[in-house]
Amino acid sequence: MGTLSEVEALLGEPRFNWSDPAPWVELGREFGIEFPADFREIVNAYGSIKINEQLYLEHPAGHLLHSLGETIRGDLEMWREEDMAEFLPSPAGAAPGELMPVASATTGEWVFLRVPDQPASPWRVLAQEFDSPAWTLHELTFSEWLLAYLRGEDVTVCSRNFAPDRPFYEPLP
Repeated sequence: MGTLSEVEALLGEPRFNWSDPAPWVELGREFGIEFPADFREIVNAYGSIKINEQLYLEHPAGHLLHSLGETIRGDLEMWREEDMAEFLPSPAGAAPGELMPVASATTGEWVFLRVPDQPASPWRVLAQEFDSPAWTLHELTFSEWLLAYLRGEDVTVCSRNFAPDRPFYEPLP
């Protein structure tokens, strides 16, 4: 499993460094899941950011303009519409096997965490290409997937053209 220190080595020093678990507890209570620890750790470190002018990650703190909870609610509503549901291999939601939308890209991809079928099973990442019906299930944890993205590897959302020198991020307002 990838670690926060590996992400920091590629992306740079985090500046958000959130430590209050309350927004995650509230979000977990609302959706009936506990988001994976590696996802929470990275988002707590960096907050709501845009990576390589492409990939949006958001934190659930309610005071933020770009809040993960608000985004998930809107994205779930959209992905549950009959026209959109056909573009995913499983329903959008928080039940085992369903897909929780957690990130998006300016290039038209959506990033989902696949809720494990069993509590001990690992979370996986599914990337959906919005401009086509194509999707890819990556047998990676979120941190492994993000590290691959930061290295410029093809994990459906590809950063090579957006960060030819090195990965970078900027906080979202």
